Amino acid sequence: MRKILAGLALLGLGAAAAPAWADDISIAVAGPMTGKEATFGAQFKAGAEAAVADINAKGGVLGKQLKLQFGDDQCDPKQARAVAEQLASSGVVFVAGHFCSSSSIPASSVYNEQGVVQISPGSTNPKLTDERSGDFTYRICGRDDQQGGVAGAYLAKEFADKKIAILHDKTAYGQGLADETKKALNAAGKQEVFYEAITPGEKDYTAIVTKLKQNGIDVVYLGGYHTEAGLIIRQARGQNLKTILVGGDALVSTELGSIAGDDVEGTLMTFSPDPRKNPAAKEVVDALEKKGVNPEGYVVYTYAAVQTWAQAAEKAGTTEGEKVVAALKDLEFDTALGKFKFDAKGDPNLPSYVFYRWGKKNYEQIQ
Repeated sequence: MRKILAGLALLGLGAAAAPAWADDISIAVAGPMTGKEATFGAQFKAGAEAAVADINAKGGVLGKQLKLQFGDDQCDPKQARAVAEQLASSGVVFVAGHFCSSSSIPASSVYNEQGVVQISPGSTNPKLTDERSGDFTYRICGRDDQQGGVAGAYLAKEFADKKIAILHDKTAYGQGLADETKKALNAAGKQEVFYEAITPGEKDYTAIVTKLKQNGIDVVYLGGYHTEAGLIIRQARGQNLKTILVGGDALVSTELGSIAGDDVEGTLMTFSPDPRKNPAAKEVVDALEKKGVNPEGYVVYTYAAVQTWAQAAEKAGTTEGEKVVAALKDLEFDTALGKFKFDAKGDPNLPSYVFYRWGKKNYEQIQ
């Protein structure tokens, strides 16, 4: 009994969750539903729920209704693997997830072993597809070598005469992104003053802020998540330090503004072209906003991940994994992110990264 209850807890399901009817198709969304990155789990949940509701309203997939389960990995690699095992054993045929690359990578081996299609809306570390566990692993977002390339070139050009430091949080995502940014920055002829790790989850980053101040750092690039970014920004301003913080797509949450307050103004970050301004996403964005859901960040990406799997299943005429994979390799998909195809690695041929600037309350695409 304990094992059963533990499994339900990992999936984020209550005891009232009964097995899906035989005529239903079980799919799942997995990510940090709780924990310090829960803002992204909320984005995933909102996108998946909206996609399932819209698909079901139009007749479902293969004439059957979709039933959505939830997996909470808290961005913890061990928990992600446990969640993947529970989801696979519960009979889901598709998982939109995970968010953190350090979760998606170990989970992907489980999904490939069990024949469950995985499409990550937000895991950007190249290893997910470069060192792919098998044909069941895909992503619908960009890669950190793309993102870091854009960031490094931008920093070298826009801050050519400024002192730059690079920080990372030691995670697969954060360090991977920092490494790629450093590589591109150095290739453009610009050398950082220092490259250093921080410990995620801390509340006091005074030591690193002091080091930024002592070295006269004008711009600090952070490979990491919005929580640490917000604290560093706030604590830097507390020392009257005007250093500009630059980060990646894990800063794409209005929660960053809640943490940093008005001090967030001027912060820069990379993300894919704003899906809220994509004509292909207008219907989805409008519907979400009418429901009071902010379609920011990875909401539309998760919606599109579910759409992609659904189109592949319809083309295959079945939810059987091998046949859906064959369709994923072959089809061009028409989604809220626009039309795209997967390459041989499982990466999409969608537009690359652009830069955003934060105001006091929100962020806007600047190029």
